[in-house]
Amino acid sequence: MAKSKKLKGLTLHFMPYSEIAKLETVERIKKLLKIILDNKVVILQGRLRPEEESRLIEDTMIMIGKIKGFKGVELEVISQEGGDKTMFDKLKSGLAKALVGQQDAMTIIGPATVIKEMKKDPRKLEVMMR
Repeated sequence: MAKSKKLKGLTLHFMPYSEIAKLETVERIKKLLKIILDNKVVILQGRLRPEEESRLIEDTMIMIGKIKGFKGVELEVISQEGGDKTMFDKLKSGLAKALVGQQDAMTIIGPATVIKEMKKDPRKLEVMMR
């Protein structure tokens, strides 16, 4: 009789920003952490606010050592910020961000046990997995 072998693989969780848009900061972070603690890499359309990114990192630092095998998270954002924008484009972009948040970005968040390293330059993001 053959032993059943549990397959290990990489799971990417694509999440539209609308899935977390109406949540309070604490609930947003809880939702993301639940997915990450399940050893999945979250690819979020848009980005968290800077204070939410900080809170997520702080919360995961507290969890290290308390959750078996958890070594923290890796987080990186890639967006179209900067570049040669006209004053009108900057104004239009600022108004859109104020109304619906920054959705012209993509955020990658994953457990440090899965993501080895993330390298970012102005035009691309490289994610190396374990």
